[in-house]
Amino acid sequence: MAGLERRTVLKGLLASGAAAGAGAFFYGYADERLDIQVVRSQWPLADLPPALAGLRVGLITDLHHGEQVSVEQVRRAAALLLAEAPDLIVLGGDYINRGEFQFAEPCAEALSALEAPHGVFAILGNHDDDRHVPAALRRRQFEVLSDARTERTIRGERVAIAGIRFWTWGRGSVGRAVGPSPHRTVLLAHDPRRLVEAADLGVAGVLSGHTHGGQIVLPLLGSPIARQYPVLQGLAYRQETTLFVSRGVGTVLIPLRLNCPPDVSVLTLASRPTV
Repeated sequence: MAGLERRTVLKGLLASGAAAGAGAFFYGYADERLDIQVVRSQWPLADLPPALAGLRVGLITDLHHGEQVSVEQVRRAAALLLAEAPDLIVLGGDYINRGEFQFAEPCAEALSALEAPHGVFAILGNHDDDRHVPAALRRRQFEVLSDARTERTIRGERVAIAGIRFWTWGRGSVGRAVGPSPHRTVLLAHDPRRLVEAADLGVAGVLSGHTHGGQIVLPLLGSPIARQYPVLQGLAYRQETTLFVSRGVGTVLIPLRLNCPPDVSVLTLASRPTV
């Protein structure tokens, strides 16, 4: 009898666990993947000129517009970021899914309302190409930085913004894009693993996406991809370089997020104390 009772209890626990798991995955599909949050964070940078403290940078990335991510979702993300009125906006790559170029124009159009006093800058992710996606973005007057840099005068200070393609890596290639004054440069790099090159070069800060925050983060186990990256979301530091990673807006492979809602990010520059 005792053995039968144990089996009955085990079956009940397994059935309860399966039901809870199915419920969680349904929630991740029907609700969480659509629940875009606004993440507000400080972004501490070494040797930040006092005049730039408090500058607000908006980051929107990994839209993956296509069958899984509607144009309405893209518009909602853009509206949330625009409502924050950032001083500068960064588009972090992966606007579409690989090869689905028919979605490039609709995605760019859904982002077209984005504007900021100091500009909107875009880079390319691993799902983007070098033709259709950048052309669609440029038609909306966004400045696409493809292994290139630009400079702006903001609050009386010269600020360099460098952007690299996902496929650009290695100290030499990244260094050519960053230019001669890395300590006064912000690097836009879709892949957060470029933190290594940025720190070696002495870049002040890096903005990234690509990880989706893990997209599916399991209780106790975390995300299966966590070991591949310096951080899946939020801040990370290496030497004098500060990285921030957004969870992004869209999904890949399966239209599901679990314990990892989509986000747009607003970063407020702050001085990072030197050790």
